[in-house]
Amino acid sequence: MIASDALHGYVGPDYPRWKHTLSDGSEVLIRPIRRQDAAAERAFIEGLSSQSMHYRFLGQIAHADDTFIEQLTDIDYVNDVALVAVVEEGGVEKIVGVSRYAKDASGGRCESAVVVADAWQHRGLGTALMKHLILIAQERGLRTMESIDLAENAGMRDLARELGFRIRQDPDDAEQVIYTLDLEGKH
Repeated sequence: MIASDALHGYVGPDYPRWKHTLSDGSEVLIRPIRRQDAAAERAFIEGLSSQSMHYRFLGQIAHADDTFIEQLTDIDYVNDVALVAVVEEGGVEKIVGVSRYAKDASGGRCESAVVVADAWQHRGLGTALMKHLILIAQERGLRTMESIDLAENAGMRDLARELGFRIRQDPDDAEQVIYTLDLEGKH
């Protein structure tokens, strides 16, 4: 169970932080991403397998240029939230997973995404990142969380089912599915 009492509605680049023990016993720190994480975020993305890159960016991103990295790390924490899971290697934090959401113009719905480094998959990290993200979205009064993913992404399908997302075919693209979570009914 993930407690939300540490949030109290505020999320910024330095708060909140959670230590999480994964299914294999390894520990990660989950915290908001910040601008200073740009080099670590670039290394994380460049370290993803081609399949993980394809699944995360729906085949639309081949290279993470400076502008893209800035968009991923310069978060306003009003409309967008991005969490990273980090481990320490050689005295430096290394990103091993990221979850994020962006609110739509209505303010009641957000689109989310999660990606975990290949070597860290199947340990419960994606679930932990998404549970924290869901709690933040609920605390902020969002009503619906959605994610658009490739239908072939079995890992995301399993994660979405585990977290209670409804699944439907994307009416605009037969190769994609839309996962929807009612945040008001989930506690």
